[in-house]
Amino acid sequence: MSAESPSVAVDAMGGDRAPEALVSGSLAALRQEPDLRLILVGEPERLSGLVGEPEGVGARLRLEGSGAAIPMAAHPAEAVRSQPRASVNVTLGLLRSGDADACFSAGNSGATMAAALFHLHRLPGLARPAIGTVLPSGSGRTLLVDSGAQVDCRPEWLAQFAQMGSEYCRRVMGVERPRIGLLSNGEESSKGDATVQAAHERISRLGLHYLGPVEGNELLTGKVDVAVSDGLLGNVALKTAEGVAEVIMGGLRAEAASDLRSRLGAALLLPALRRLGQRLDWRQVGGAPLLGVRGLVFIGHGRSDAVAVTSAIRVAAQAVRAGLAGALQVALEPSPAGIQEGG
Repeated sequence: MSAESPSVAVDAMGGDRAPEALVSGSLAALRQEPDLRLILVGEPERLSGLVGEPEGVGARLRLEGSGAAIPMAAHPAEAVRSQPRASVNVTLGLLRSGDADACFSAGNSGATMAAALFHLHRLPGLARPAIGTVLPSGSGRTLLVDSGAQVDCRPEWLAQFAQMGSEYCRRVMGVERPRIGLLSNGEESSKGDATVQAAHERISRLGLHYLGPVEGNELLTGKVDVAVSDGLLGNVALKTAEGVAEVIMGGLRAEAASDLRSRLGAALLLPALRRLGQRLDWRQVGGAPLLGVRGLVFIGHGRSDAVAVTSAIRVAAQAVRAGLAGALQVALEPSPAGIQEGG
């Protein structure tokens, strides 16, 4: 596939709003990206009825038949092995065969990661893959790595997360020299548990723009461009940030409608509030990269709507154009920190 005309395979059956939101968001992405090509994967009769004959798309859209999505309650690895025609398996198969340059799924995230490892395997020298989630910050956006893939991490894994996060931030997010921070309970190198302290020593030797340990409040201030964490702490931080954003926006809406003076003030502030809401809206990013497998895989929130799907596809296409897949492999090999593949 050509980076100048990226091809993205979309698991159209995955997610709470599938396949309608996946099809709608995919068609919108095709209209916005004239060089983009998409492969919609799903049950043929359902997809055909939703796609119809969209204008201006032509040969840039292809349908690929599959079975249903893997249920959210299913055991990820077992389901991937026992359901070869599941939509996520067919989607990852297109990436493995080279028919697609990247893929996106908003289905069972555990199944997506299991399918990625089954079909694509890890990058050479990588211990464990990680999920990167982009958060809004005071100066733009911060990439959190890992946000849920690996709960019990070794120091060498965290060091590799820093390498991959830095490369993603540079290539896809456009930050020339990403500032890296290691999430901890204090900025001193003596803080954190033994894993964090050992990871701090390893990351310090990588030649990255590493600022050292950072506290949770720095995730959203813009102090760092990449925040490194194990999946447990990272996921808790992510869910907390999402909850706070929802509470703030909900509170603002409630207060703005509470009385006449508030309604008048809200009318004046409406453009600014809309801009704030857009900055805090996770749908504007849409997809989280699964960093560390031999291919570009993006994972979406289960409640992704058409807006989120469009955003995720555009980010996936941008990663293809930026040559991210090859850059990650170069960044990890050889490892200046002497990292060896873990068991």
